[in-house]
Amino acid sequence: MKKRLLSVLLTGALAVSSLTACGTAAVSASGASGTSNAEGTEEKPVIELTNVSYDPTRELYAAYNEVFEAYYEENFGQRVEVTQSHGGSGKQALEVANGLEADVVTLALEGDVQVVSDAGLIDAGFTSEFDLDSSPYTSTIVFLVRSGNPKGIYDWSDLIREDVGVITPNPKTSGGAMWNYLAAWYFFEQQGQSEEEILDSIRKLYGNVVVLDSGARGATTSFVENKQGDVLLAWENEAFLSLKEYPGEYEIVVPSVSILCQPTVAVVDEVAEKHGTTDVATEYLRYLYSNEAQDIEAQNFYRPSNTEIYNNYVFTADSNTITEIPEDGRWINDNITLTDINHFGGWQEARAKHFADGAYFDQIYEQ
Repeated sequence: MKKRLLSVLLTGALAVSSLTACGTAAVSASGASGTSNAEGTEEKPVIELTNVSYDPTRELYAAYNEVFEAYYEENFGQRVEVTQSHGGSGKQALEVANGLEADVVTLALEGDVQVVSDAGLIDAGFTSEFDLDSSPYTSTIVFLVRSGNPKGIYDWSDLIREDVGVITPNPKTSGGAMWNYLAAWYFFEQQGQSEEEILDSIRKLYGNVVVLDSGARGATTSFVENKQGDVLLAWENEAFLSLKEYPGEYEIVVPSVSILCQPTVAVVDEVAEKHGTTDVATEYLRYLYSNEAQDIEAQNFYRPSNTEIYNNYVFTADSNTITEIPEDGRWINDNITLTDINHFGGWQEARAKHFADGAYFDQIYEQ
Protein backbone atom coordinates (compact mmCIF):
# COMPACT_ATOMS: atom_id res chain seq x y z
CA MET A 1 0.00 0.00 0.00
CA LYS A 2 1.35 3.43 -0.88
CA LYS A 3 2.67 5.43 2.03
CA ARG A 4 1.42 8.97 2.26
CA LEU A 5 2.83 12.03 4.01
CA LEU A 6 -0.35 12.22 6.08
CA SER A 7 1.06 13.82 9.22
CA VAL A 8 2.39 16.84 7.32
CA LEU A 9 -1.12 17.82 6.27
CA LEU A 10 -2.99 16.80 9.42
CA THR A 11 -2.97 20.06 11.36
CA GLY A 12 -4.35 22.22 8.57
CA ALA A 13 -6.88 19.62 7.49
CA LEU A 14 -8.27 19.26 11.00
CA ALA A 15 -8.77 23.02 11.28
CA VAL A 16 -10.69 23.11 8.01
CA SER A 17 -12.87 20.17 8.96
CA SER A 18 -14.08 21.62 12.28
CA LEU A 19 -13.42 18.59 14.46
CA THR A 20 -15.31 18.32 17.71
CA ALA A 21 -13.77 15.91 20.17
CA CYS A 22 -15.45 13.82 22.82
CA GLY A 23 -12.53 14.45 25.17
CA THR A 24 -8.79 15.16 24.89
CA ALA A 25 -5.62 13.23 25.57
CA ALA A 26 -2.00 13.33 24.50
CA VAL A 27 -1.63 11.01 21.51
CA SER A 28 1.23 8.55 21.40
CA ALA A 29 2.56 6.79 18.32
CA SER A 30 -0.08 4.08 18.82
CA GLY A 31 -2.92 6.59 18.99
CA ALA A 32 -3.41 6.21 22.76
CA SER A 33 -2.23 7.83 25.97
CA GLY A 34 -1.63 6.14 29.29
CA THR A 35 -2.34 7.55 32.76
CA SER A 36 -1.63 6.46 36.32
CA ASN A 37 -4.35 5.95 38.92
CA ALA A 38 -4.29 7.05 42.56
CA GLU A 39 -2.22 3.97 43.54
CA GLY A 40 0.39 4.88 40.93
CA THR A 41 -0.22 1.81 38.75
CA GLU A 42 -0.43 2.24 35.00
CA GLU A 43 -3.96 2.21 33.57
CA LYS A 44 -4.73 1.03 30.07
CA PRO A 45 -4.34 3.89 27.59
CA VAL A 46 -7.26 5.78 26.14
CA ILE A 47 -7.70 4.82 22.49
CA GLU A 48 -8.36 7.80 20.25
CA LEU A 49 -10.42 7.19 17.13
CA THR A 50 -11.28 9.68 14.38
CA ASN A 51 -14.43 9.24 12.31
CA VAL A 52 -14.66 11.47 9.24
CA SER A 53 -18.30 11.63 8.21
CA TYR A 54 -20.67 13.83 6.21
CA ASP A 55 -22.94 16.73 7.06
CA PRO A 56 -26.25 15.23 8.28
CA THR A 57 -24.76 12.61 10.65
CA ARG A 58 -23.75 15.02 13.40
CA GLU A 59 -26.62 14.15 15.73
CA LEU A 60 -26.49 10.43 14.91
CA TYR A 61 -22.82 10.01 15.79
CA ALA A 62 -23.00 12.29 18.82
CA ALA A 63 -25.46 9.74 20.25
CA TYR A 64 -23.73 6.63 18.88
CA ASN A 65 -20.25 7.60 20.08
CA GLU A 66 -21.44 7.77 23.69
CA VAL A 67 -23.01 4.34 23.44
CA PHE A 68 -20.02 2.81 21.68
CA GLU A 69 -17.51 4.24 24.15
CA ALA A 70 -19.45 2.70 27.07
CA TYR A 71 -19.88 -0.60 25.21
CA TYR A 72 -16.20 -0.86 24.36
CA GLU A 73 -14.97 -0.11 27.85
CA GLU A 74 -17.38 -2.62 29.37
CA ASN A 75 -16.56 -5.41 26.92
CA PHE A 76 -12.89 -4.77 26.12
CA GLY A 77 -11.68 -3.01 29.27
CA GLN A 78 -10.35 0.08 27.52
CA ARG A 79 -11.59 3.61 27.16
CA VAL A 80 -12.18 5.01 23.69
CA GLU A 81 -12.61 8.67 22.77
CA VAL A 82 -14.09 9.34 19.34
CA THR A 83 -13.33 12.53 17.46
CA GLN A 84 -15.83 13.51 14.77
CA SER A 85 -15.48 15.52 11.55
CA HIS A 86 -18.37 16.63 9.32
CA GLY A 87 -18.72 18.36 5.95
CA GLY A 88 -19.86 17.77 2.41
CA SER A 89 -19.19 14.08 1.71
CA GLY A 90 -17.22 14.64 -1.49
CA LYS A 91 -15.13 17.30 0.21
CA GLN A 92 -14.53 15.06 3.22
CA ALA A 93 -13.35 12.24 0.96
CA LEU A 94 -10.82 14.55 -0.66
CA GLU A 95 -9.65 15.77 2.77
CA VAL A 96 -8.90 12.19 3.84
CA ALA A 97 -7.28 11.34 0.51
CA ASN A 98 -5.08 14.43 0.89
CA GLY A 99 -3.98 13.83 4.46
CA LEU A 100 -6.73 14.14 7.09
CA GLU A 101 -5.97 11.15 9.31
CA ALA A 102 -9.25 9.27 9.71
CA ASP A 103 -9.34 5.84 11.33
CA VAL A 104 -12.78 5.28 9.81
CA VAL A 105 -14.93 7.03 7.24
CA THR A 106 -18.74 6.99 7.28
CA LEU A 107 -19.54 8.83 4.07
CA ALA A 108 -22.68 9.49 2.05
CA LEU A 109 -21.99 6.99 -0.70
CA GLU A 110 -19.69 4.25 -1.90
CA GLY A 111 -18.21 6.49 -4.56
CA ASP A 112 -16.77 8.88 -1.96
CA VAL A 113 -15.17 6.01 -0.06
CA GLN A 114 -13.74 4.83 -3.38
CA VAL A 115 -11.92 8.17 -3.69
CA VAL A 116 -10.12 7.39 -0.43
CA SER A 117 -9.43 3.85 -1.61
CA ASP A 118 -8.03 5.15 -4.90
CA ALA A 119 -5.58 7.24 -2.87
CA GLY A 120 -4.15 4.00 -1.49
CA LEU A 121 -5.58 4.37 2.02
CA ILE A 122 -8.37 1.76 2.02
CA ASP A 123 -7.91 -1.82 0.84
CA ALA A 124 -9.91 -3.03 -2.15
CA GLY A 125 -13.15 -4.85 -1.34
CA PHE A 126 -14.30 -2.46 1.39
CA THR A 127 -17.96 -2.93 0.46
CA SER A 128 -17.63 -6.60 1.45
CA GLU A 129 -16.04 -5.95 4.84
CA PHE A 130 -19.39 -5.40 6.60
CA ASP A 131 -22.95 -6.54 5.92
CA LEU A 132 -25.21 -5.12 3.23
CA ASP A 133 -22.41 -3.63 1.13
CA SER A 134 -21.00 -1.97 4.27
CA SER A 135 -24.13 0.16 4.59
CA PRO A 136 -25.54 -0.25 8.13
CA TYR A 137 -28.40 2.22 7.57
CA THR A 138 -30.06 3.88 4.59
CA SER A 139 -32.02 7.01 3.76
CA THR A 140 -33.85 8.57 0.85
CA ILE A 141 -34.47 12.01 -0.62
CA VAL A 142 -37.61 13.98 0.25
CA PHE A 143 -38.83 17.58 -0.05
CA LEU A 144 -39.02 20.04 2.82
CA VAL A 145 -41.51 22.87 2.23
CA ARG A 146 -42.88 25.67 4.35
CA SER A 147 -46.02 25.16 6.42
CA GLY A 148 -49.12 24.88 4.28
CA ASN A 149 -47.00 24.16 1.19
CA PRO A 150 -47.80 27.59 -0.33
CA LYS A 151 -46.30 26.75 -3.74
CA GLY A 152 -48.15 23.42 -4.03
CA ILE A 153 -45.00 21.31 -4.45
CA TYR A 154 -45.83 17.60 -4.47
CA ASP A 155 -43.51 15.90 -6.95
CA TRP A 156 -40.35 16.37 -9.01
CA SER A 157 -42.28 17.89 -11.92
CA ASP A 158 -43.17 20.86 -9.69
CA LEU A 159 -39.47 21.71 -9.28
CA ILE A 160 -39.12 22.84 -12.89
CA ARG A 161 -41.92 25.42 -12.67
CA GLU A 162 -40.72 28.98 -13.14
CA ASP A 163 -42.20 30.15 -9.82
CA VAL A 164 -40.33 27.63 -7.63
CA GLY A 165 -36.99 28.35 -5.92
CA VAL A 166 -35.00 25.20 -5.12
CA ILE A 167 -32.32 24.67 -2.47
CA THR A 168 -29.93 21.74 -2.99
CA PRO A 169 -26.20 21.27 -2.42
CA ASN A 170 -23.56 20.98 -5.12
CA PRO A 171 -22.98 17.46 -6.53
CA LYS A 172 -19.32 18.34 -7.02
CA THR A 173 -18.79 18.53 -3.23
CA SER A 174 -21.80 16.80 -1.64
CA GLY A 175 -22.74 13.13 -1.78
CA GLY A 176 -26.31 13.96 -0.79
CA ALA A 177 -26.52 16.30 -3.77
CA MET A 178 -25.61 13.42 -6.08
CA TRP A 179 -28.48 11.40 -4.64
CA ASN A 180 -30.80 14.40 -5.22
CA TYR A 181 -29.77 14.67 -8.86
CA LEU A 182 -30.13 10.95 -9.55
CA ALA A 183 -33.55 10.77 -7.87
CA ALA A 184 -34.76 13.61 -10.11
CA TRP A 185 -33.28 11.90 -13.17
CA TYR A 186 -35.12 8.67 -12.31
CA PHE A 187 -38.44 10.51 -11.97
CA PHE A 188 -38.21 12.11 -15.40
CA GLU A 189 -37.08 8.82 -16.87
CA GLN A 190 -40.16 7.15 -15.37
CA GLN A 191 -42.27 9.81 -17.11
CA GLY A 192 -41.11 8.34 -20.41
CA GLN A 193 -38.75 11.17 -21.30
CA SER A 194 -35.83 10.55 -23.65
CA GLU A 195 -32.31 11.23 -22.39
CA GLU A 196 -32.31 14.58 -24.19
CA GLU A 197 -35.64 15.49 -22.59
CA ILE A 198 -34.39 14.40 -19.16
CA LEU A 199 -31.34 16.62 -19.54
CA ASP A 200 -33.62 19.52 -20.39
CA SER A 201 -35.77 18.85 -17.31
CA ILE A 202 -32.71 18.61 -15.06
CA ARG A 203 -31.39 21.83 -16.61
CA LYS A 204 -34.65 23.59 -15.73
CA LEU A 205 -34.52 22.20 -12.17
CA TYR A 206 -31.01 23.49 -11.57
CA GLY A 207 -31.93 26.73 -13.28
CA ASN A 208 -34.34 27.20 -10.35
CA VAL A 209 -31.66 26.59 -7.71
CA VAL A 210 -31.33 29.66 -5.51
CA VAL A 211 -28.26 28.53 -3.54
CA LEU A 212 -25.88 25.66 -4.36
CA ASP A 213 -24.26 25.00 -0.97
CA SER A 214 -21.21 22.77 -0.55
CA GLY A 215 -22.97 20.31 1.77
CA ALA A 216 -26.38 19.11 2.94
CA ARG A 217 -26.28 20.87 6.33
CA GLY A 218 -25.38 24.16 4.65
CA ALA A 219 -28.34 23.73 2.31
CA THR A 220 -30.64 23.12 5.28
CA THR A 221 -29.33 26.31 6.90
CA SER A 222 -30.02 28.28 3.70
CA PHE A 223 -33.62 27.06 3.60
CA VAL A 224 -34.56 26.86 7.27
CA GLU A 225 -32.58 29.64 8.92
CA ASN A 226 -31.96 32.02 6.03
CA LYS A 227 -35.45 31.51 4.59
CA GLN A 228 -34.21 31.10 1.01
CA GLY A 229 -36.11 29.15 -1.63
CA ASP A 230 -39.48 27.39 -1.65
CA VAL A 231 -38.32 23.78 -1.33
CA LEU A 232 -35.30 21.98 0.07
CA LEU A 233 -34.18 18.69 -1.50
CA ALA A 234 -33.14 16.90 1.66
CA TRP A 235 -31.97 13.71 3.22
CA GLU A 236 -34.96 12.23 5.01
CA ASN A 237 -33.26 12.59 8.38
CA GLU A 238 -32.44 16.26 7.75
CA ALA A 239 -36.07 16.96 6.89
CA PHE A 240 -37.31 15.27 10.07
CA LEU A 241 -34.80 17.16 12.19
CA SER A 242 -36.25 20.39 10.81
CA LEU A 243 -39.77 19.28 11.80
CA LYS A 244 -38.45 18.47 15.25
CA GLU A 245 -36.56 21.73 15.75
CA TYR A 246 -39.15 24.04 14.15
CA PRO A 247 -42.57 22.54 14.93
CA GLY A 248 -45.37 23.96 12.83
CA GLU A 249 -43.06 25.80 10.41
CA TYR A 250 -42.29 23.10 7.86
CA GLU A 251 -43.76 20.04 6.17
CA ILE A 252 -42.19 17.01 4.53
CA VAL A 253 -43.46 15.98 1.12
CA VAL A 254 -42.57 12.41 0.10
CA PRO A 255 -42.38 12.38 -3.72
CA SER A 256 -43.84 9.55 -5.81
CA VAL A 257 -40.38 8.14 -6.56
CA SER A 258 -36.95 8.65 -5.06
CA ILE A 259 -33.71 6.75 -4.54
CA LEU A 260 -32.43 4.40 -1.86
CA CYS A 261 -29.43 6.22 -0.40
CA GLN A 262 -26.78 3.85 0.97
CA PRO A 263 -24.14 5.61 3.08
CA THR A 264 -20.97 3.50 3.14
CA VAL A 265 -18.61 2.88 6.06
CA ALA A 266 -14.99 1.69 5.94
CA VAL A 267 -11.86 1.37 8.03
CA VAL A 268 -9.10 3.59 6.61
CA ASP A 269 -6.61 0.72 6.67
CA GLU A 270 -3.41 2.69 6.15
CA VAL A 271 -4.17 5.17 8.94
CA ALA A 272 -5.61 2.61 11.36
CA GLU A 273 -2.51 0.43 10.94
CA LYS A 274 -0.29 3.45 11.58
CA HIS A 275 -2.28 4.38 14.72
CA GLY A 276 -2.63 0.79 15.95
CA THR A 277 -6.43 1.20 15.95
CA THR A 278 -7.48 -1.42 13.38
CA ASP A 279 -9.30 -3.62 15.89
CA VAL A 280 -11.23 -0.83 17.60
CA ALA A 281 -12.01 0.83 14.25
CA THR A 282 -13.43 -2.44 12.94
CA GLU A 283 -15.52 -2.90 16.09
CA TYR A 284 -16.74 0.70 15.85
CA LEU A 285 -18.25 -0.01 12.43
CA ARG A 286 -19.39 -3.54 13.23
CA TYR A 287 -21.36 -2.31 16.25
CA LEU A 288 -23.41 -0.02 13.99
CA TYR A 289 -25.33 -3.20 13.07
CA SER A 290 -26.17 -4.07 16.69
CA ASN A 291 -29.75 -3.75 17.90
CA GLU A 292 -28.76 -0.93 20.23
CA ALA A 293 -27.15 1.06 17.42
CA GLN A 294 -29.93 0.31 14.96
CA ASP A 295 -32.43 1.87 17.35
CA ILE A 296 -30.21 4.94 17.67
CA GLU A 297 -30.08 5.21 13.89
CA ALA A 298 -33.87 4.98 13.61
CA GLN A 299 -34.34 7.52 16.42
CA ASN A 300 -32.16 9.88 14.37
CA PHE A 301 -34.38 9.29 11.32
CA TYR A 302 -32.14 6.92 9.39
CA ARG A 303 -33.66 3.70 8.06
CA PRO A 304 -32.15 0.78 9.99
CA SER A 305 -30.92 -2.28 8.08
CA ASN A 306 -32.36 -4.69 10.64
CA THR A 307 -35.79 -5.60 9.25
CA GLU A 308 -37.43 -6.18 12.63
CA ILE A 309 -36.27 -2.83 13.99
CA TYR A 310 -37.13 -1.13 10.70
CA ASN A 311 -40.72 -2.40 10.94
CA ASN A 312 -41.01 -0.90 14.42
CA TYR A 313 -40.74 2.56 12.84
CA VAL A 314 -43.01 2.14 9.79
CA PHE A 315 -46.46 3.77 9.75
CA THR A 316 -49.39 3.51 7.37
CA ALA A 317 -49.49 6.80 5.49
CA ASP A 318 -52.81 8.44 4.64
CA SER A 319 -50.96 11.19 2.82
CA ASN A 320 -47.48 11.81 1.46
CA THR A 321 -47.34 15.05 3.43
CA ILE A 322 -45.94 14.83 6.97
CA THR A 323 -46.60 17.82 9.20
CA GLU A 324 -45.20 16.65 12.55
CA ILE A 325 -43.12 13.97 14.24
CA PRO A 326 -45.46 11.07 15.10
CA GLU A 327 -45.91 10.72 18.85
CA ASP A 328 -45.48 6.93 18.68
CA GLY A 329 -42.10 7.30 16.96
CA ARG A 330 -43.24 5.58 13.76
CA TRP A 331 -41.94 7.91 11.07
CA ILE A 332 -40.98 5.72 8.08
CA ASN A 333 -43.32 6.20 5.10
CA ASP A 334 -43.02 3.21 2.78
CA ASN A 335 -45.47 4.66 0.25
CA ILE A 336 -42.70 5.49 -2.20
CA THR A 337 -41.02 3.77 -5.14
CA LEU A 338 -37.24 3.68 -4.69
CA THR A 339 -34.61 3.01 -7.30
CA ASP A 340 -30.96 2.46 -6.34
CA ILE A 341 -27.50 3.15 -7.69
CA ASN A 342 -27.48 -0.12 -9.65
CA HIS A 343 -30.08 1.43 -11.95
CA PHE A 344 -27.35 3.86 -13.01
CA GLY A 345 -24.71 1.18 -13.50
CA GLY A 346 -23.06 1.61 -10.08
CA TRP A 347 -21.09 4.56 -8.77
CA GLN A 348 -18.18 4.33 -11.17
CA GLU A 349 -20.46 4.61 -14.20
CA ALA A 350 -22.73 7.21 -12.56
CA ARG A 351 -19.79 9.45 -11.66
CA ALA A 352 -18.28 9.23 -15.13
CA LYS A 353 -21.56 10.02 -16.89
CA HIS A 354 -23.06 12.61 -14.57
CA PHE A 355 -20.53 14.15 -12.16
CA ALA A 356 -17.01 13.97 -13.60
CA ASP A 357 -15.47 17.15 -14.97
CA GLY A 358 -17.22 17.95 -18.22
CA ALA A 359 -19.96 15.34 -17.66
CA TYR A 360 -23.72 15.97 -17.69
CA PHE A 361 -23.93 18.08 -14.52
CA ASP A 362 -21.21 20.43 -15.71
CA GLN A 363 -22.88 20.67 -19.09
CA ILE A 364 -26.31 21.60 -17.75
CA TYR A 365 -25.17 23.86 -14.91
CA GLU A 366 -22.70 25.89 -16.92
CA GLN A 367 -25.29 26.75 -19.57
